[in-house]
Amino acid sequence: MSNPTARSETKNWLEKLPSVSVLGPLMALLLSIAFFATQHPNFFTLTNSALITSQVMVVAVLAIGQTLIILTAGIDLSCGMVMALSTMVMTKMAVDFGLPAPLTLLLGLLVSTGFGFLNGLLITVLKLPPFIVTLGTLNIAFAIMQIYTQAQTITVSDENSILLFFKQDISFAGITIGYGAGIALTLFLFTLGSWALSNTAPGRHLYAVGNNPEAARLTGIPTQRVLLLVYTLAGFIYGIAGWLSISRYGIGNPNAGSTENLDTITAVVLGGTSLFGGRGLLIGTIIGALISGVFRSGLTLMGARAEVQILITGILVIVAVAVDQLSKGKNSR
Repeated sequence: MSNPTARSETKNWLEKLPSVSVLGPLMALLLSIAFFATQHPNFFTLTNSALITSQVMVVAVLAIGQTLIILTAGIDLSCGMVMALSTMVMTKMAVDFGLPAPLTLLLGLLVSTGFGFLNGLLITVLKLPPFIVTLGTLNIAFAIMQIYTQAQTITVSDENSILLFFKQDISFAGITIGYGAGIALTLFLFTLGSWALSNTAPGRHLYAVGNNPEAARLTGIPTQRVLLLVYTLAGFIYGIAGWLSISRYGIGNPNAGSTENLDTITAVVLGGTSLFGGRGLLIGTIIGALISGVFRSGLTLMGARAEVQILITGILVIVAVAVDQLSKGKNSR
């Protein structure tokens, strides 16, 4: 006879395991680390690990906003350019106009949040497709940035400026972590976002809208308000990513933001979030961002050309989307 207590304990143990959507990306991350560690002696070192983490933190924070939007079955192509515009507002106002750094930070966050609100408004009120809306606002943000800055890079030279706050290192147990403040902020945002998605009504509403917007509406969920809130919040997060970018590089670069939209989508997809909406976790997104960072670092150490890195990243994205498509088709049968 089977033991009911043993079955119950086994069930409880299985329920405590991470979901498949997290286990898959996690296994891919561990395997990629193991592979590159065997290919180059300097890959699996504390210095290189800290470098990879600091390099992916800006894209990872951007990808938080992208994840929220993709969970609603939407997409945001403007995220990188909106981030870049916010950095130029912050740096130009601080350096060229001499405004207090906290005020310039607030202005930059207002600009990015405003673009997020505009995206949400066009999608919810005019019922325009997210792809078209965000493609349009991408070009609008780019044009405004080029006109506003005259395509000139602006350097933040004041080391005490709040704009460079997340540049600070953090020492822990005798180990100094470069850009530790920025990494700590990234982890905090992911932790806060994960908790909010799992434990708050707005988080549950977001998943419901992504799964079936009509069914969500019939249950009383204000679907249009949820979408507007998600796009606006994503815009605010892009501004935070812009702040991190200034701290990371010490400049406002008008040529930045051109690839970050695809980088964030790559991180989200590799992290197991479905492009069809309603399924995914933020912890998967940070794992996806780390997978991209590991591949780029490992291939660089192996002497691979930039084109090869882009090629392999593209293949990884296609494989991840194909798996998502196949799993969706299997679940619908």
